[in-house]
Amino acid sequence: MIIADIVKVAIAEFEAKMLALGQHLDTRQLTADLAEQVSHALEDALSAAGCAAFKAFLESYDLQEPQLDINGQTLRLKTFSPKTFLTRFGLIEVVRALYQADRGGPAYVPLDHFWDMNSHFATLDVREAVCFAVAHMTAQESAQLFGKCSFFKPSATAIKHVVEKVHAEIVPRQTVLEANIQEQITVPKASRVLVASMDGVNVPLREPGVPRGRPAERPGQDADAEKQSCYKNAMVGTLSFYGDVPDEQETPERLLGVALARMPEACAVTFKDKFEQHLSVLERKAGPTMTKVFLCDGHRTLWNYADHQKRYDDYEKLIDFFHAEEHLSKAAEALFGKRSAHARAWYDKYRVKLLEQANGAAAVQRSMVYYRQRRRLSKTRQKALAAEQTFFRRNQHRMDYAGFRARGLPIGSGPVEAACKSIVKTRLCRSGMRWLRKGGQRILDLRCYAKCGLWKEFWDAYKAIRKSA
Repeated sequence: MIIADIVKVAIAEFEAKMLALGQHLDTRQLTADLAEQVSHALEDALSAAGCAAFKAFLESYDLQEPQLDINGQTLRLKTFSPKTFLTRFGLIEVVRALYQADRGGPAYVPLDHFWDMNSHFATLDVREAVCFAVAHMTAQESAQLFGKCSFFKPSATAIKHVVEKVHAEIVPRQTVLEANIQEQITVPKASRVLVASMDGVNVPLREPGVPRGRPAERPGQDADAEKQSCYKNAMVGTLSFYGDVPDEQETPERLLGVALARMPEACAVTFKDKFEQHLSVLERKAGPTMTKVFLCDGHRTLWNYADHQKRYDDYEKLIDFFHAEEHLSKAAEALFGKRSAHARAWYDKYRVKLLEQANGAAAVQRSMVYYRQRRRLSKTRQKALAAEQTFFRRNQHRMDYAGFRARGLPIGSGPVEAACKSIVKTRLCRSGMRWLRKGGQRILDLRCYAKCGLWKEFWDAYKAIRKSA
């Protein structure tokens, strides 16, 4: 069918629909109600015209030969079978020729094969819209949104099925898909620093576990230790490129950021593997002269990983300054008491030293020892202070904040902290949510691409693996 024929079908359907809808309109005077009614009428007519034209377009390509030879096998025309598709214009029912071998076996539908819809209900553009929506909101919210502003209006159940189907296609080819996306990332020319960061964030799981941080159950309530939900640690990583420090600013400009996230797993094995794969690609693109920094908070698990991986031997390592600030504040409270003037003065003084002076962490440690020997501290405050002394002693070699600032390097792990919130917490930790690990990972993958500005690259890679399948 040529385009002129499609236009005729669309115009005829549009005209018929508008005339039918307009019979009951009072058009003598323009009112807000009339404008709304005409707007809805146009929407319905445009949807109907699009559906009719697209249906006619597709059916014009169907085969009606009595038999076909496919891969050396003779298939005969058995029947004409209708199938409903969800298109961007709405639902259409397409009648397709169905072929099958005389001895039975799987059916072959040429039309579905031609436009790559053998196993799909939703068209490619609808799949993309649905996946993008679910990356940002629940299936129920997505259905409500499409119901308000789209020609196609899938149910929440249909939306879930579409996302599950797309994810099922991606999983066997995920390595290829990710490699395609990575190759499309361009490192900004002004980049001077590559920063690798990672952090953990608790997510609610729909599986048995012991709730943490809860008091003992009261009499009369379910006293079972195991519940059907629990919180476990998901992992988030960010890879960021920074340029120079802009005028009148103190921190370098972040030029590009890529994030990845994984649902909880033992020892975060898959997360670390994927993080290192991403990092290797960006290191290659950045070139050998790029300054490389591993920058995280003070969690010992993260630093045990970084310190025992040879691939990070050429990285400069730094504890997030704002995390160090928190420990400095706790040390001030242990030494001088909460909200005391002495605590505030000591904190302000040594925060400046930590930030601006070489060996600032050593100065903090000396001061803690000095005041501990001269002040009468309760056992509780002694214990709290000892914990902070241990933290600064263990991480002193990762606290060269003055040196980093002098060289225009970042000292904060804000990007990964923000990614934990925007990618994981905002989407997976809403009231009442509980996740299976597979379902949660499905959302996290989509959300990472959407939040990192890589959605087009992701969808192009998805279409590429569909074509190569």
